[in-house]
Order: sequence, then structure tokens, then C-alpha cells
Amino acid sequence: MIELIDYELNKGLGWYTECDGSDGFARLAVITYGKCLYWVDGEKYMAQRGDFVWLPPGVTFYGKSVPTVFHEKLVFTLALAAKEGGSSLPLFQTRQVVAAQAGCYELSVERLRASCAEWEDDIPYARVRMTAAVIETLALWCRELDRGKESDLSLQHADKMKAYIQDHYRERITKETLGNIIDRSPNHAASLFRRVTGQTISDYVHGVRMRTAAYMLRESLLTIAEISDYLGYADVSYFQRIFKRTWGCPPSQYFSERRVQV
Repeated sequence: MIELIDYELNKGLGWYTECDGSDGFARLAVITYGKCLYWVDGEKYMAQRGDFVWLPPGVTFYGKSVPTVFHEKLVFTLALAAKEGGSSLPLFQTRQVVAAQAGCYELSVERLRASCAEWEDDIPYARVRMTAAVIETLALWCRELDRGKESDLSLQHADKMKAYIQDHYRERITKETLGNIIDRSPNHAASLFRRVTGQTISDYVHGVRMRTAAYMLRESLLTIAEISDYLGYADVSYFQRIFKRTWGCPPSQYFSERRVQV
């Protein structure tokens, strides 16, 4: 389906790139902070945090930082197969630039960053893992694009539920909880949340907890058991399984890195 050619992390104030399209590669840019500009065939695209930008093969473009605005993004360079079957993603068939806010942003960035860390550490099969993360990201985004833009009210409800989770992730959060937050039925809240974010409520909560766990294991003075309890996991072994499933290594690895720094 695709071959991953390269990955790069762009960040700062003075970023600039240009391409005449002759290399035949496609590019996926995932904006993780701030905003930047792309000019494609004379048309301007302003991309900001939470946006995905798809640059198909053959397009002529240049990109640059917005003056005085810091930005950060992940960029994946891809070679597409010459012929794609019926199962191909729609993005692989278009020759148009696609730039849009992605509801699956949090899930995708979590997976992509984990694969990027493996790439940087030269872990075996890191390229395979990153390719899989990129394909998953594109598939989830294509689902959103096929459905069309969500209504402003749906996006407001999703943002309200995500904000609640950010403030209460250490607690038990259910579809009933979030249904009350947006004054909708539990099933409506769960369905809307998954449709907009690409994740179930429980998976999203685990994701917030695991990002916090990764930080605390390296930066706090708490033990693994204490961090597990702090994050709402009474069973340490369950916490360790979720952590390894998320980051590809046990909490002890992050913990040992913290000890080396100390």
C-alpha cells in the first residue's frame, strides 16, 4: 500500500521547505503545536495544531513558519504503490491537497510519537511500526472525511467531554458521567465521542493517564505503585499492562531512565 521513506520533526520559528513534485512522494504533515503556512500551486493553506495536511505526489509546494509564531509538526514522506486496489484509501487516489482538523488527532499523535521515539532509538522494526501508525492515522482520518464535517454543536459537546476528562482523569468516568455533562443520553454521548475522536471513552481516559504516567515515571519521585494509585489504578499489574500496550515497554524502563538522570 505505502512505503515509508522518511520522517522528520519540524519545529521553531524559521522553518522553510519547498518541493517541485518531481520526487513522486506524498507527504502527511501532522501539526502538533502553533501554526504554519503551505502554498500549493499558488493556493494558501494555514495549518494549526490539530490539523492534518495531505500533500499528494506531484504537487508543487513550499511551506514556511508564520512570522513570530513557534510551531511543531511531524512530517512523513511516503511512496505510494503504482496501482491500488479497491481497498485503497481515498487519499491515495486524489491529486488534490487535503487540509483539515482531525478528530482523531489525540489518538494518532500518541501512536505516531511512540513510533517516532522507536525510530530515533533505532529499535528493530521501528520502520514497520511507524508505517502501521501512519496507515492507521490515514484510515481514521479518511473515515472522518467520508462522513463530512461534524456540526458545531457536536464538536462543542466533544470538546466539553474531553475537557472534563482532562480535569477528572484520575476518577472513574463513564458514558453516564459524560452524558450528564452535555445533557444527553449516555449512549448518545458515547457514540458522539467515538465518532469525533476515533476512540472510546475508556480508551481516551487511558490515553490521558498513560501520558501523565510517562511524565511522572521520569520526572516525579513517586514509585510505580504510587503512580498507579495516583492515576486511579488500584491494580498495579493492570496499570503495567496498559502502559506497555500504550508505549511498547514496561513502566520500569521509564522509571530506570529517571533514576539514571538522578
